[in-house]
Amino acid sequence: MDRNSEIVKFIRELYKKPEGFLPLHEPRFIGNEKKYINECIDSTFVSSVGKFVDRFEEMVADYTGAKKAIVCVNGTNALHLALHLVGVEANDEVIAQPLTFIATANAISYANAHPVFIDVDMDTMGLSPTKMEEWLKQNTVIKLDGCYNKTTKRRIKACVPMHTFGHPVHLDELVDVCNRYKIELVEDAAESIGSFYKGKHTGTFGKIGIISFNGNKTITTGGGGMFLFNDVELAKFTKHLTTQAKVPHQWEFVHDNIGYNYRMPNINAALGCAQMENLPLFIKRKREVAQQYKEFFATLGVKFMAEPENTQSNYWLCAIALDNFKDRDNFLKYSNDNGVMTRPVWRLMNKLKMFENCQTGDLSNAEWLEDRIVNITSSVLI
Repeated sequence: MDRNSEIVKFIRELYKKPEGFLPLHEPRFIGNEKKYINECIDSTFVSSVGKFVDRFEEMVADYTGAKKAIVCVNGTNALHLALHLVGVEANDEVIAQPLTFIATANAISYANAHPVFIDVDMDTMGLSPTKMEEWLKQNTVIKLDGCYNKTTKRRIKACVPMHTFGHPVHLDELVDVCNRYKIELVEDAAESIGSFYKGKHTGTFGKIGIISFNGNKTITTGGGGMFLFNDVELAKFTKHLTTQAKVPHQWEFVHDNIGYNYRMPNINAALGCAQMENLPLFIKRKREVAQQYKEFFATLGVKFMAEPENTQSNYWLCAIALDNFKDRDNFLKYSNDNGVMTRPVWRLMNKLKMFENCQTGDLSNAEWLEDRIVNITSSVLI
């Protein structure tokens, strides 16, 4: 038996599905989802007002340790508004990693800002504080009102690390670099609910963090996102903006800002409340799956992308690094042809036509990972 068939055989045995299609990551609805959705429908409050919206925000804040959590339509909208809230303006620059989902770069574009792509670390697959500082030393100057790019003359206002597949980046070092260079930290924690760095939940280190609850995430609301705040007043203002900046009044329609229709409906939040009740179980089971993968791939001499030091990862998507691009594509074809869904990591952002002219640093780590990383079946094992 060759290596590809051995891996597929192991995945099928692990998930107790000897034949048929195995998705990459499917949601689990094993609790009060139907009960809460029916309650929501019976109440008639199915839009952006209702008890489940408030409860969902409280549950996520309690779990993550954020002082306040505010729901949003999806993670991309949350990231867009987060950049606006930290002061990103048209023609500013925002540091991001090239190895990320398109939403990170798109949100920067929504703000009419320009991404600058800095390399990732091999152990986290996320933005490298070391590479970021090296690039900043060579390419920027710090002025009274912020950090400026010597080449473009633009202000570098924010930095958006993404915790790839749930693995936290080196946050202490990144926070330090951002502070010294007057750059706001906005955490793209879309994939990392249930992940902790030195005992503290991802998304709570920067001024704002965001989470996604898309259908393929660790927990889901179908579609949906969440802001995480340490600043309660900023959270209140965000809630105001996401409800079209409408001034509360019994009957009048008065708005005091350019607002956004970004509030999560109550019916989605009902699903989220039920999912949150089982989040600790989901994380436990996902980590058990990851451990079994780690042990299995060690016997094959294949690198399993394990959680970095000082972290606890949710292992949203388990990943392996194959020997080269050819081996990666051979495995992708074999596994998908045989009903086990696998996928490569994203095409690097700077290789997409929309972002091919963006400034970058040396991207050797991201390029190495792009050629080799494969995501394998990662659903919660029930």
